[in-house]
Amino acid sequence: MPTTADTPKCFAKIAGQRMLDWAVSAFHQNGISDVAFIGGYRIETVQEAHPEFTFRHNIEWPNNNILASLMYAEDLMDEPFICCYSDVLFTPAIVDCLLRNTDDISLAVDTGWLSRYEHRTEHPSDDAEKVTVANGVVTRLHREIAEVDAYGEFIGVAKFSASGAAALKQHFHNRRDEFSGQPYREAKLFEKAYLIHLMQDMIETGTRMTHVDTPGGYIEVDTQQDFEYARQFWTERHLTK
Repeated sequence: MPTTADTPKCFAKIAGQRMLDWAVSAFHQNGISDVAFIGGYRIETVQEAHPEFTFRHNIEWPNNNILASLMYAEDLMDEPFICCYSDVLFTPAIVDCLLRNTDDISLAVDTGWLSRYEHRTEHPSDDAEKVTVANGVVTRLHREIAEVDAYGEFIGVAKFSASGAAALKQHFHNRRDEFSGQPYREAKLFEKAYLIHLMQDMIETGTRMTHVDTPGGYIEVDTQQDFEYARQFWTERHLTK
């Protein structure tokens, strides 16, 4: 607020474009034109602006979180896909790196993440979705990773092959059957879990996730302060690879 009073956050304009448009542009420049949008709050605004999208309506959006929201598009996950949060800015280059990666699950990681947190007093670094890695593989994905131990920050963009998507769906259903209506990891209820909760769970049970890196070229917009920061530092130079 007040930016999101009448429109979803992804419609906030930065450097002349909505955040959603920056993401779509990054995908289009890499040959990805089939876009699915999962929405709840003010979804009709996005439907009106982008009738070409495939839509899935998270009707329970006030009562759930990122993980449950993503799975509203489960029926579209039989083929490889890239998913992303709708409140992040990222360059086409990181999408290109994900597409070139041949692993079943690959996460985009900002290795220059700490420099941005110098300006984020309203969103401290201990809330970042940090990762540790070894030999190209993500070993941990958790907010509680200490700054000194973190390799980088997961930017909310990930690629899944068909096999990777099948693993994601199976693990989701297994955990939902076990924890529905109950606490799950750091979430008070399974329905309130974040995507990183399930991903870390998968890592602990042996699922391999690799990473592709971007040294910057990423901004999360989580507060009004982030929004002002993005308006100052995200420019047209980020439009192309």
